[in-house]
Amino acid sequence: MLGGAAAAGLLGHGAPAHAGGQVEEPLVDSVRSALSAAVAQSAPPVPEFHSTEARMAYLRWLGAASPLLLRRKPEWAERREFLDTVWYETRRAGLDTALVLGLIEVESNFRRFAISVAGARGYTQVMPFWTRVLADGDASRLFHMQTNLRFGCVILRHYLDRERGDLFLGLGRYNGSRGQAAYPNAVLAARRRWEFSA
Repeated sequence: MLGGAAAAGLLGHGAPAHAGGQVEEPLVDSVRSALSAAVAQSAPPVPEFHSTEARMAYLRWLGAASPLLLRRKPEWAERREFLDTVWYETRRAGLDTALVLGLIEVESNFRRFAISVAGARGYTQVMPFWTRVLADGDASRLFHMQTNLRFGCVILRHYLDRERGDLFLGLGRYNGSRGQAAYPNAVLAARRRWEFSA
């Protein structure tokens, strides 16, 4: 984990997270439009399967991931909804689910209302400027689980694409620490805890 225990929460939303800050950069109109469209699609996170084997693989993954999250989310319904949503949003964005779970672990330690010193919010520690750039500007939406996970996945996919798939540079850009090893190394180490082979 990056950082240690933190002081009392900002705005009553839990202890601050120890994430860096994504840097607002100019986006060409076509990129902004594509990212906005990706964020705006409001399909619910309902897993869809093209075969019985795909469904069984998902259920085996869910059975393995759920106990790892038990301490942080003791209620089964909340844990299941979170894992369903992460699984859905990572597939939607073409990301590795274990990578995103590792990122969430490092960024917020699975705290929905986490706020970093830089002002990043929620599970995936999205900076509020993204709501202005890609949506209606309502940064409070970043505390909504699916919205936060969707923004985080879309932004991570964008940064990985900008870095031509380079995880080290893409993760650094996501955290606002591009070129520094501490953050990518922490996420990749956390990712290993979430890897699962069906």
